[in-house]
Amino acid sequence: MLLSTRLTDNIDQIKKLLPIGKSFDIVARELYLGNTRAYFVTVNGMCRTEVLQRIFSDLQNPLFTTDSTIENIQKYIASKIGYAQVELSNDMDNALKQLLSGPSVLFVDGFDQAIIMDVRSYQTRSVEEPDTEHVTKGARDGFVETMLFNTNLIRRRIRSPRLTFELTSVGEDSQTDIAIAYLDNLVNEDFVEKVRQKLQSLKVTSLTMGSKSLEELLVRKSWFHPMPSMHSTERPDVASSYLAEGHVLIIVDNTPSVLILPCSLFQFTQSPADYYNAPLTGCYFRFIRFLCIPVSLFLLPAFYLVSAYYPETALQYRLLSKEVSWLELTIFVFAAEFLLDLFKYSSSHSSSHFSGSLSIIGGLIIGDIAVNLQWVTEEILFYAAVTMLATLSLASLELGEALRLYRLFLLVATVIFGVWGFVGASLLVFLSMITTPTFGKTSYLWPLIPFRWRALKTLLFRYPTFKAQPSNVWKR
Repeated sequence: MLLSTRLTDNIDQIKKLLPIGKSFDIVARELYLGNTRAYFVTVNGMCRTEVLQRIFSDLQNPLFTTDSTIENIQKYIASKIGYAQVELSNDMDNALKQLLSGPSVLFVDGFDQAIIMDVRSYQTRSVEEPDTEHVTKGARDGFVETMLFNTNLIRRRIRSPRLTFELTSVGEDSQTDIAIAYLDNLVNEDFVEKVRQKLQSLKVTSLTMGSKSLEELLVRKSWFHPMPSMHSTERPDVASSYLAEGHVLIIVDNTPSVLILPCSLFQFTQSPADYYNAPLTGCYFRFIRFLCIPVSLFLLPAFYLVSAYYPETALQYRLLSKEVSWLELTIFVFAAEFLLDLFKYSSSHSSSHFSGSLSIIGGLIIGDIAVNLQWVTEEILFYAAVTMLATLSLASLELGEALRLYRLFLLVATVIFGVWGFVGASLLVFLSMITTPTFGKTSYLWPLIPFRWRALKTLLFRYPTFKAQPSNVWKR
């Protein structure tokens, strides 16, 4: 909707669109700039009051304002408003969107253009290291909920003129700001165009859960695909390294993490701690992390398979201290899974002040009493605890949760169908993994499928920096 040259019409229109006078946080005032009428609208609490006071004190100062009548609004802005972030807009919808995002809007009588002054100021928390991607050495900063701060954290690390942040918005009601970040000399332009078109085609009222809601809109998958389809990070150094490899970042306002496109399974096995240690040490911990994946997935189902269907073998190799019936073993395994999951989630949702108490309760009291009451055996509790530790050792929490669901499926199939259930469920799990949908229909197993050894070996081994420059390795 285009603006009118009559200020009265613009005021009537803005009052129809906004609850002026009803909503306390929307401030509107009629002003005079010399002899010219104007109408000012802003959102209280989202603008820097001291900057606005300085701008309007200058505009209404007779010693500063020598022109009593405004004749050319562009010249007026260039000569009278010295603030840097000022633009004109002749579209009421755009002016309203800018207003609700934080900038202030000034309508001037006689002109069909509104003056938009970006003097917004958001309440933000301090930049600190994310808890989910903690490292013993390295940078201690992390993304916050303000998108501009996040782009600045990336710009500090990559000062290339090729670094681009394209701004768009998603959500008819929320109008959530989204930035597409890439290095235009390294990125695949066709892939970036797919991202643009997909974001513009999304029909949704709001992104209630930030980047997670956007992820589910960008990649739609079936219930039998629990594996994550997009990799995300809260660390600016990790995000910058992916940019240098030619990836695309999606930065969502109000979300302290960024999405990384395209996605592959190997991204969830990487950790920044590998690169803050010596190459040999990084290789060792990376192999340990790779080993944790099959341990988390197969240890408990394999133990149940041997103990339930081949008890003599289990007793011979001391997997069990005494013979246990099939029904008891089934109850014990699922009880151990439930108890450890209960302890894990109660710890994650509780205050850090209670973490020590929960450790004592879960490790000493509940575990010891469960064994004494014969709800579980010591062996089952041990294997379940090793499985839980292997899951927590993975760099990605989403990968760990997906493996947990796969593990429960393997247990149920093994309980019902025995050996063939374990084999068949393993094949179905593998099929579910490799068919996990990704954005742009890229391979979830790249660079294994299609095979790219130069890129794959940098994922399997921790190479020194001078041997694994991204510009030489990660060309797709």
